[in-house]
Amino acid sequence: MSGTSRTRTVVRGGGGGAVYGLGFIGALVYYWQQAAGFWAHVWAVIEAILWPAFVVYHLLAHIAT
Repeated sequence: MSGTSRTRTVVRGGGGGAVYGLGFIGALVYYWQQAAGFWAHVWAVIEAILWPAFVVYHLLAHIAT
């Protein structure tokens, strides 16, 4: 038995950030094109960041009816 030990760590499921990033870019382009004016563009950036929450909210509201 040697004095050194090796451990191995396997990380899986790290692709969610890439999917969210692509969704963010797509949502930003969509909301940016719909905006007219400074504050509308500020709101477009906020919506692009929070779009998953909007989707889940509306999906659950649709399921509840």
